[in-house]
Amino acid sequence: MRCPFCGGTDDRVVDSREGREGAVIRRRRECNACQRRFTSYERVEEIPAMVLKRDGRREEFDRSKLLRGLRRACEKRPVEMRTLETICDDVESAFAAREEKELSTADIGGLVMEKLKELDQVAYVRFASVYRRFQDLGDFVDELKDLIERGPARPAGTRGGQEV
Repeated sequence: MRCPFCGGTDDRVVDSREGREGAVIRRRRECNACQRRFTSYERVEEIPAMVLKRDGRREEFDRSKLLRGLRRACEKRPVEMRTLETICDDVESAFAAREEKELSTADIGGLVMEKLKELDQVAYVRFASVYRRFQDLGDFVDELKDLIERGPARPAGTRGGQEV
């Protein structure tokens, strides 16, 4: 560390403390050349997670944007906010598991649709309609037929969308 007073590079650490709940380490240093003390801060360099869009653009991953889309798909559905947060956590974990901090919208959408299909069929179809860019009623019908043929699990305590 270069001394801000004399420019020397030989110093010793006098004291170290955690700051901001462990996200930063504050180090009190003493320059061996001029004996003056100064403070340095150390933090992990974070590489931002990037999303590769369909048109080739890249943008920084925005958890709130994903959460907004999930909330919109689950509007007026019996899905807890905590569950939507868990889906966002799963997407962030997918980023963390990769060495390269980039996922395509197809990867993210596929993961989200997989979770929604297990969670709520109506929310799944709503999300799929935007994600897959349904153009007409035929696209909806095809998706619904596919959903019915695969017979995804219904939420516990329901039958045909009605509580038992």
